[in-house]
Amino acid sequence: MSVQLDQAARLPDAAVLPHGHPRRQAALAALLLSLAAIVLLYHATFWSMVELWARSQTFAHGFLIVPISCWLAWRQRARLAALAPRPSWQGLLLLGALGLAWLLADAANVPVVEQYAATAMLPACVLAILGWPAVRLLAFPLAYLFLAVPFGEVFLEPLIDFTAAFTVTALQWTGVPVFRDGSNFSLPSGNWSVVEACSGLRYLIAALALGALFAHVNCHSTRRRVAVMAAALLVPILANGVRAYLIVMLGHLSDMRLAVGVDHLIYGWLFFGLVVLLLFWLAARWRELPPPRAVPPTQAVRLSAGAASPRAVVRAGVTCLLLAAVWPALALASQRDDGPTLPAMALALPDPPAWHRLHDAVAMWQAPYAGAPARFAATYARQDGDGAPVGLQLHWYARQARDAELLTHQALPYGPRWTPLAQRVRHVNLAGGELAVRESVLAHGGERLLVWRVYRQGGIVTARPVLVKLLLAQAKLLGRRQDGADIIVFAAYDELAPPPRARLQAFLQAALPVIEQRLQELPHGP
Repeated sequence: MSVQLDQAARLPDAAVLPHGHPRRQAALAALLLSLAAIVLLYHATFWSMVELWARSQTFAHGFLIVPISCWLAWRQRARLAALAPRPSWQGLLLLGALGLAWLLADAANVPVVEQYAATAMLPACVLAILGWPAVRLLAFPLAYLFLAVPFGEVFLEPLIDFTAAFTVTALQWTGVPVFRDGSNFSLPSGNWSVVEACSGLRYLIAALALGALFAHVNCHSTRRRVAVMAAALLVPILANGVRAYLIVMLGHLSDMRLAVGVDHLIYGWLFFGLVVLLLFWLAARWRELPPPRAVPPTQAVRLSAGAASPRAVVRAGVTCLLLAAVWPALALASQRDDGPTLPAMALALPDPPAWHRLHDAVAMWQAPYAGAPARFAATYARQDGDGAPVGLQLHWYARQARDAELLTHQALPYGPRWTPLAQRVRHVNLAGGELAVRESVLAHGGERLLVWRVYRQGGIVTARPVLVKLLLAQAKLLGRRQDGADIIVFAAYDELAPPPRARLQAFLQAALPVIEQRLQELPHGP
């Protein structure tokens, strides 16, 4: 028995309309127009997804997700065309909430939230115009669309840490001496580093997309579908650790002649291909046929008393169009002409009390930044000569725009030389009260760098990126001052010495009031 017959047996007769019924035609026309309108109204958001698919191999699977979702929905065309439309006010509420989320994300420059919100508007329109029966019928194709959103970079660091730990542990178990320093480790034969391409994120995303499709098409019980998805999640992570270990061993045993160039990538993809083939070969042995369901050979199709009239369907479609259009209009209205872009400039800052400036350049480390902010960088020491120097870096954005703001994704957030060993939020006591800072311990060889970072947005100093984005969105939508600053203090220390937290705390307490006063004096966009 086909999957379509199985799903047909699950739908009540009252949800079915005869072929060519005007309610059906009006509903499908309204739905297609609404979906097309959303794609056009939010074309910039959807196009940003396509650009990421083309630019990043990690998300290249997005080119396949949309056609697969359309094919899965096309398989249900007969049942979808026969459903009695039941417009749902819940879909309209959901569409409005998603539009608001998109507006806030657009104002705060959070592309991934924009993309998820715009993608979620498509199933929200299905719910608003066709109702819950159609959503249940198309549940998987609609949900599968979310895999097209380029998301997953947040898992890079955990995957890199796991791969490095797995590889080092496996090397130790096999008797190979190894010294680990963060994501770098050294063997007698050479040095290795687990970088972004070695994290296994590509393998994981590809396996999840394939696993979800396989589980939907070939499994019909919830237990087996969950089992296949769990395997698609865990096996690539473990397999990537094994892959990294085998490549390191291949290089080690060949005195670094093999697996250190292009062949490194070739071996990795061949191994991943074998693992995926094995995974789905085993999953295929669990393949289920749809449970037999009796479908009457003939039955009189009756119209549902709750089925909407063509006029109600058209009203739902028009409401969807209006709800979808209002948010881009508000986003356009909130944009202002701030005049010509301010040129990059160097900031001047008085010395904090009890500290004097040693020099303006910071030779040991420069924090990466986006765009062309006004900058200040200097090294300070206590006037009484007690303690080692402390570095200060300040990046001030008079106007924030996409890819030129406080919180912009950096491929190398600490620069090419330094590797993060630990990151956390630490609470420090200052004269004005407790302050949360983002603490990072960076390493380069035997050198260590303790870095404290806070952000200033809307007059509020915080270590929470989410709050920074919300304050930026509020400022843009309400026409308030949008400028923001990135405040970084740091100090070098030897790997055998304790981190100089007391020194950073003393400097931050003296410097923050000076920085606040200077930022208040700076000009900003209207």
